[in-house]
Parts: sequence; structure tokens; C-alpha cells
Amino acid sequence: MVFPLIGAPRSANLHSMRALSIRQPWAWLIVASLKDVENRSRRVSHRGPLLIHASKQMATTPVREIEQRFSVAIPESELRFGGVIGIAELVDCVGEHGSRWFEGPWGLVLHNARPLPFVRFPGQLGIFHVPDELVAAPIAAAGDLQRV
Repeated sequence: MVFPLIGAPRSANLHSMRALSIRQPWAWLIVASLKDVENRSRRVSHRGPLLIHASKQMATTPVREIEQRFSVAIPESELRFGGVIGIAELVDCVGEHGSRWFEGPWGLVLHNARPLPFVRFPGQLGIFHVPDELVAAPIAAAGDLQRV
């Protein structure tokens, strides 16, 4: 199944993709396909393509602590802030999950996450809309017009 960039019914805007702003380095861990669950305080109903937006702020948990706890290496000098850095498919929102990344109370289960060329764009709380025309070129450049 193909998720078109334009034309699928969307509640707020017929020509936009949904995005979620996530603090670094969590956003990088997702687009690097290392983190498969994003923890949230509320359920979300959206399923399908989801742009990963790196917020302007770092996570409150220190990078070294994240590296030690999850046995990962985070390239701090490569982290981007304040824009779209990748895309994934949001397949579920769960109250429990076997992933080492799940902390709850809700986990957004992400599949097929990968980086995209950086596109500066202001973030928002919750899932928000990004105009298709802003991300169509980076998605096409990344060869990412197939199913997310």
C-alpha cells in the first residue's frame, strides 16, 4: 500500500503530513532505527506516515546516561535541532510493550524509521501538520516515495 503525499484525507489540512517533535538525542535514535517506541503521556489515534521533528531542546536525560543505559553511541556533533530529520510509520499506540525503550504510560510503536535531509520547521506539542510542499523534495531525494 502506498501512502500518497497529497490527497489522503486529513483532518486539519488536505496537503500536509503529520509530524511529532521529539527532543534530541531521542529523535536521532529513532531515525537511526535504534529506538522503536516513543513514550508519550497521552494516546494518539494517528496511524501511518509520521515525520520525525527534532525539537530545539536537548532531552533532560544527559546523553552519556542514555548511551550507558541503552548501550548506544550517539554522535552529538551530528544532532540537528529545530526541523524534520526523518520519517517512520506509526503502527500502534500501546499501554505496554516488550521494547527496551518502552517506559509509558503510552508507547508509539514505530516501524521503518529512517533519516531524511534536514528541513527547518518550527515544532509544536503533540502531532502536528507539516505542508507537503515543504517535505516532498527531501522525501523524493531520499528515494522515499514508497510505503513508509
